[in-house]
Amino acid sequence: MSAYQNLRERLKEIHNINMAAAVLNWDQRTYMPSKGAAARASQLGTLARLGHEMFVARETLDLLAAAEHEVAGHPADSDERAYVRVARRSLDKATKVPTSLVTALTETCALAEDVWARARHDDDYAAFAPWLDKILHLKRQYAAAIGYEKTGRIYDALLDDFEEGMTASELDPLFEKLKQFTVPLLDAIRARQHLVGDDLLTQPCDEALQEQFSVQILKDCGYDFERGRLDRTVHPFCTNFSQNDVRITTRYEKEWLPGALFGCLHEMGHAFYEMNINPDYEATPLGGGVSLGVHESQSRLWENLVGRSKPFWKKYFPLLQQTFPQQFGKVAVGDFYKQINRVTPSFIRVEADEVTYNLHIILRYEMENELLEQELSVSDAPAAWNNKMQRYLGITPASNRDGILQDVHWSGGGIGYFPTYTLGNILAAQLFTTARRTLTDLDGQIERAEFAPLFNWLKTNVHQHGGKYPPRDLVKRVTGATLTVEPYAQYLKTKFSEIYGI
Repeated sequence: MSAYQNLRERLKEIHNINMAAAVLNWDQRTYMPSKGAAARASQLGTLARLGHEMFVARETLDLLAAAEHEVAGHPADSDERAYVRVARRSLDKATKVPTSLVTALTETCALAEDVWARARHDDDYAAFAPWLDKILHLKRQYAAAIGYEKTGRIYDALLDDFEEGMTASELDPLFEKLKQFTVPLLDAIRARQHLVGDDLLTQPCDEALQEQFSVQILKDCGYDFERGRLDRTVHPFCTNFSQNDVRITTRYEKEWLPGALFGCLHEMGHAFYEMNINPDYEATPLGGGVSLGVHESQSRLWENLVGRSKPFWKKYFPLLQQTFPQQFGKVAVGDFYKQINRVTPSFIRVEADEVTYNLHIILRYEMENELLEQELSVSDAPAAWNNKMQRYLGITPASNRDGILQDVHWSGGGIGYFPTYTLGNILAAQLFTTARRTLTDLDGQIERAEFAPLFNWLKTNVHQHGGKYPPRDLVKRVTGATLTVEPYAQYLKTKFSEIYGI
């Protein structure tokens, strides 16, 4: 075999180890008994160590160097050149990080996730705080190993793991621009907030029927249950072990109908991306989504631009009425549409409306920077969280369960992840606007539950490319422009000006 083919075989073996770890992680967050956490952390640590040792071994380095030489004459846009480029980027980072640190991070986070789940349930931040402190310490070590000398920001080394090439110095002005159009819009809505209530959404709705309704919509949208699953968890997520084994989760709340449904649509967007990458990229460095920002654009597009749209509910509100006749049988679709898009500052990020959502992200982004730079202590973090919630959203959580303990990300080591949600919001609107130029009857298609045109457009333009093109290149390739907030700002302004009569 050629060096390139040998490299593919080597990296496939490493990929399989990582996927075995992913199965264990999925099980931990869905079905594993709580007392299994210690053993599971050790198992995950072993797999992380084995995968990392194989990846940074001399054999891998030599194979990659030989493969790079072998494919140097291939076209710049070829799969082979993309393969070695992405492999080189990953390997260059991995060789800087000691295997012992990789193992320590994996084991610590596996244990911390279990502690977090219990701490959230018990509203016991003190139980989780030492683990957050450990994770931050390890993440600082990781960032130092990767290096951030060019920018001087610890955050950049972590952010790059989720969004290639993005820096805090780029996020800062982007987030400031978001504030500039969000705050006036929110102020205008506040003056008319009384026009839209939430009484329809807080009625008791049987969880089994919620699941039945959600599953029907997932099937209609194209989620393939022969290649995927839907399970329950504390914090919804999507994971995949191959293109034919992609799993999503959600959580059900009896008196908050939108939570499960929009959670399903959100994770479905992630699943679509992973299920529809070029099959030739399976088990290769190109075989996953190119960045978390692009990934979030898919989840936010299906959750919000489709799932919270007027055409969507013209189609599905009659089914909702059939499922819950007592709750919605005499309700007008227009009233329901307004309530699922109600704008009001709230504590829980995953349930936040589209206008205030990014303020939740900015809060977390700022706190992550402060915690990493040790400008903020772990013990003072809950108070800082509450102060920022009051400053940005005008509300203060009554408990840490609804405040600093609500997200799983820090317990899992996902520091640097949160900005990708906002990047996803921005890109979702930019992609949807671009899709409309081709799919001129897009609203009509959604109203008729004809999701295949949009699904196929996304598959052709985004999904199939996997990790072949860097995020910036992919955005330019699909939309003809760099990432820009204008389509997103226009979308929010148009939609919510109509709902609130501004």
